Amino acid sequence: MTIDLLVLGCGYTGSAVARLARSRGLSVLATVRTAARATPLRVEGFDVRITEALEPRDVEGLVSPKTQVVVAFPPDGQTDERLAPVCADAAAITYVSSTGVYGDLRGLIDDATPLPSVATERGARLLRAEQAWRACGATVLRCPAIYGRDRGLHVRIVSGAHRIPGDGTAFTSRIHVEDLAQLILAARNVRGETFVVGDRAPATQNEIADWVAKEYGVPRPPHVPVETVHETLRADRRIDGSRALAILGVTLIYPSYVDGMVKAPRVISG
Repeated sequence: MTIDLLVLGCGYTGSAVARLARSRGLSVLATVRTAARATPLRVEGFDVRITEALEPRDVEGLVSPKTQVVVAFPPDGQTDERLAPVCADAAAITYVSSTGVYGDLRGLIDDATPLPSVATERGARLLRAEQAWRACGATVLRCPAIYGRDRGLHVRIVSGAHRIPGDGTAFTSRIHVEDLAQLILAARNVRGETFVVGDRAPATQNEIADWVAKEYGVPRPPHVPVETVHETLRADRRIDGSRALAILGVTLIYPSYVDGMVKAPRVISG
């Protein structure tokens, strides 16, 4: 049977893509690294292959000229270079990257923004992976924070785990996982493009913390020195993903964090 969608690394984002693809009548095959990750996907009825370390032999025979390959595992400096050539004959390859490639750049980031002259270690790994897949015709989606109803900044604030970096005036951007799934499937129709993606409402750490605290009736998180938080929380970027939306023809379901972080029973119960 021809596979319409092959998800390499079917975690949080890959699962959302798989569900959306199946809802559109597409056949899906997913790879994961552990049995623990495979079980819930199989319960949902997905065809899942378990492989601790993806090798070309794991992918050979799964890719046809009608298959869209979605690459959603983090780069390790080796796997992408080995797998990309095996997928070269696919109908489309979509590589899920990160706005982490922009390193310490601040301010507005769009598709015309040049990369920093010196990359961070994480950024360099991402760029090498992007290059490996782009050499085989992939379209790259550079994503900010990916969140959903039960995952993201609002969940950390409600649980009491979040700390606001610095004075809280730094901007953050995000995209809801269901909107990212839409963009990934739409990317089947283009080849060799690179897009930054995000919702339409970048906001400061303070704005989001205030809104979530009021919406959920929880304490506002305390402030901590910027250097004490994870590097992914130190950015001060406003992502403009409008070009991707226009070219891929996608309308966001959650154009703002207010739409995507609205109070939900699952979040309240933890």
